[in-house]
Amino acid sequence: MATPSPVTPETPFEPSKPPVIEGFSPSVYSNPEGFKENFLRKTRENPMVPIGCLGTAAALSCGLYCFHRGHSQRSQLMMRTRMAAQGFTVAAILLGLAASAIKSQP
Repeated sequence: MATPSPVTPETPFEPSKPPVIEGFSPSVYSNPEGFKENFLRKTRENPMVPIGCLGTAAALSCGLYCFHRGHSQRSQLMMRTRMAAQGFTVAAILLGLAASAIKSQP
């Protein structure tokens, strides 16, 4: 039975340098992006998510206002509208994730 030969790396390990991994950048802060730039980039990538969030907030606000004023039927309608807007937002997030996954495949 043959003895396995020891595996030797092609380049020696140097603890002062980070390891090189294909497709991975160890520097997290290579391109610092502020909140505004990040928000605008994400909105350009998937504009339906902020629209759904605004619709949800508007329906919730209107529903709470109608509830406060004693308009129970209008309040119920706004709460149902809020649920529909939340569903739209979740669907937009999932479709955006699927689109970016398909886009990133070679």
